[in-house]
Amino acid sequence: MGAVSSTEAEREPLLAPTSAGTTNSQPVNSRVYGRRWLVLTLFSLLALMQGMVWNFWGPIQNSAVKAYGFTNSDIAVLVLWGPVGFIPWLLFMWLMDKKGLRASLLLSAFFMLLGSAMRSIPLKDLQLRRWLIHGGQFLNGLAGPTIMSAGPYLSTTWFAPDQRATATAVASLFSYLGGAASFLVGPLIVPAPNDSQPGPTTAPPLSTSFIQNRTQLVMYAELVAIGVLFTAVLLYFPSRPPMPPSVAAASQRLSYRSSICRLLSNFRFLMIALAYAVPTGVIGGWSGVLDMVLTPANVSQVDAGWIGFWSIVGGCVFGVAMARFADSIRGMLKLILVLMMAGASLSSTWFTLTCLSTITHLPVTPAILYASCILVGIFVNSSVPIFFELFIETVYPVPEGITCGVVTFLGNLAAGLLLFFLTFYPTNLSWLNWCVTGSCLFSLVLVLFFRESYDRLYLDVFVSV
Repeated sequence: MGAVSSTEAEREPLLAPTSAGTTNSQPVNSRVYGRRWLVLTLFSLLALMQGMVWNFWGPIQNSAVKAYGFTNSDIAVLVLWGPVGFIPWLLFMWLMDKKGLRASLLLSAFFMLLGSAMRSIPLKDLQLRRWLIHGGQFLNGLAGPTIMSAGPYLSTTWFAPDQRATATAVASLFSYLGGAASFLVGPLIVPAPNDSQPGPTTAPPLSTSFIQNRTQLVMYAELVAIGVLFTAVLLYFPSRPPMPPSVAAASQRLSYRSSICRLLSNFRFLMIALAYAVPTGVIGGWSGVLDMVLTPANVSQVDAGWIGFWSIVGGCVFGVAMARFADSIRGMLKLILVLMMAGASLSSTWFTLTCLSTITHLPVTPAILYASCILVGIFVNSSVPIFFELFIETVYPVPEGITCGVVTFLGNLAAGLLLFFLTFYPTNLSWLNWCVTGSCLFSLVLVLFFRESYDRLYLDVFVSV
């Protein structure tokens, strides 16, 4: 096992050739359907809402402290519920493997709907209200294993080989785009308390009830959006098309148990999985409390929201562009990742040293904080779909959902550990910035020493012709 490539028997397609008596020189029956774009849209919009709900409280942490009596530790725990939701990830991966994507996605959408409803109940008792908010965030976190893992599974099931990386990028990055949207929507609709704004202010103090009402408005809007998407998925979301779009989509896959054993014993997979999980997990937890990180640098809640928004949006746009490039020039995934993680290492070092201006004497301006922080998000977030495609190529014929379930669990484990320590050390956050820099450098070293292979690409290019 270990780093051994797939056997010829595992590469045999399940579908018969076009006509009887033909050999592998004939292509298997395959077809792409226009409805694949509808399936991708529904999945991506659910991912968008799951990311928005997960990152709802971090960008408005000053408002939450004022209106609901939260502490910095409470905000860290609210973000922590996302990684905690990955604890039963094996159950969701088993459900996806045995029942298909529809069953797993419906269950995840139901958890999202129930969680949004729980946290939207307008109780006067703040203590009970806080418990409901925590419970709602936890239920939303339970949707994470499917939402964040199923992108490559969906792209392989519905899309042709020359569109797979692009579809993976869209399905995988919309969850990050939801987190970016919360950086924008939260601070713009929910006002920050006057005493949290940098510099003197002559505006009258905002009442607690006013901040609560504006927060409630956003939660109601998210509840309605999730309800509409749940209904749409319930009415139409097939697990797979009538005919597969490629040879790889129709080929024999390993069983659930064999897949887990193959992944855990494959040194190359564990190596590249850590290269993905450590930086994405650390930066995911870091971005969830970005307002807390930037407050000591006299950055307002709104400005911190804009920084977080553009860092994630830039990563999503750049990620789709790089995925499209990977679709057109195949076999270059490692080189792309080396360039991305080198850029992430340099930009995160720049940001960390800038925040230590009292020691490094580097200039601290809004432009520098914007540029360095946004570059970190662009390089790391855009690497997600490229990592996913490399995972699938490395361990094929392990099913895509199981492979990405393992790596997203590891990423959320890294984020969970970071946020867990943050609950004990919530004051001086310079250590958090150093964690970001160290994680990027760690990933770069692992990617440099990784030996890439393309078993799935071999199947589609050579077996299908």
